This record gives sequence, structure tokens and C-alpha cells, in this order.
Amino acid sequence: MATTIDRLKLDKSQAFLAVLTIATTVIAAIALWLKLTTTLEALSFVTGALCVWLVVRENVWNFPIGLLNVATFSVVFFQSRLFADAGLQIVYFVLGIIGWRLWLRGGTNHSRLSLSRIGSVESTWLSLFVLVSTLCLWKTLHVYGGSASFWDALTTSLSLASQWMLNRKQLENWLGWIIVDAIYVPLYASKGLYLTAILYSIFLCMAVVGWNQWYRSWIADNDSLKEGTT
Repeated sequence: MATTIDRLKLDKSQAFLAVLTIATTVIAAIALWLKLTTTLEALSFVTGALCVWLVVRENVWNFPIGLLNVATFSVVFFQSRLFADAGLQIVYFVLGIIGWRLWLRGGTNHSRLSLSRIGSVESTWLSLFVLVSTLCLWKTLHVYGGSASFWDALTTSLSLASQWMLNRKQLENWLGWIIVDAIYVPLYASKGLYLTAILYSIFLCMAVVGWNQWYRSWIADNDSLKEGTT
């Protein structure tokens, strides 16, 4: 009975994600037709939603889609003077290539990487990184006239930490993305990037679904391991 309920929940989550992905494509097309956005922002919008959907499904094809997404977003953010976010996309590109390799060959005996939880030592180091990186970027961006320097620095640092955990297929990456997306929505809206703000609202919903789905997968994997050892 429990297994049937879990499958129904999974099916509903997948259907919800599919609807969100389709909705982003429709919204982007309408906004582009009405000349409310640029072609690059619309392309970033669609590929971003598709990428997150594939991540939630633990599909390795999220990485090539993600590489296209960060390439287009880097230009969009640079034009809006969000310099840290623009530079972050370049780092994402490099991390995306690394993550692609890890998901394919980062497991035992070069097998596919399995879902895991972050350890206490690693989480402490990542927290220190976010703190130091935010302070350093904040000061640097303020000197060079960046817009919304503190929030730009904080989201950049949190995003890097979240991407690190995503590359290692750690469940807690979703908590990082939830915090980041919640900050990004009002930040991008304040810069007039309304389509991007809508996209990150969708990302926020997807991240919550991603956390729930990955958590259920982690529980199922652990239950299978326990059954295998008994």
C-alpha cells in the first residue's frame, strides 16, 4: 500500500514539473512575441526550466542543457550590470562540465554517481566558503559599481556552494537552491528582468519538488541497502 502511494506521489510530482516546464515555454514565447523580452532572455528562460526538470529526474542530460543556459544568461546578466551573476555563469560552465563527468563516472569503480547526503565536515567548509566569499565579493562589487552588491554577492556564493553539492549529487543542494531562488525573484524584478523573475519563481517551485523527490529516492535507496544486508 505504501509503495503504491509513493508511486502516485511521484507521478503527480512528475506531472507538475512537466506542466511547469511547458508553461515556461509558453510564457517565453508570448513575452517574445509581445516584445517584452529579448531572444536571449527567452532562450535562457526555457533552457533553465528544462535543465532543472532534468536535474529533479536525476537525468544526466541536464548538464548539456545547463551549459547552453549559462552561456545565454551570462550575456543577459552582464547587460543588466549584475556582474557577479554574469561571472558566475562562466564558473557554472566549468562546474557543469565537471559535474557531467562526475555523474557519469564519479561512482564506485567509475560507475554512475549515486545520491548521497553531505557530511558535517564538508558542510562546515561550505558554510565558511559562503561567508568569506560573500564578504569579499560584496566589497569588490561595491568598488566597481555593481548593482545590489550584497545580494548579488550572497546569491553568487550560495549558488556556487549549491552547484558543488549538485555536482556531487548531494541531497542538500536543493536547500541551497531554494534559498537562492527566494532571493533572486525580488532581485531580478527590481532590475526589470520580469521574465527572469518569473522563471526563478518556477525554479523555486521546482526546487521544493526536487528536494521532496530526491529525499524519497534517498530513503528508498537506503531501504534497499538495508534489505540487501539482512
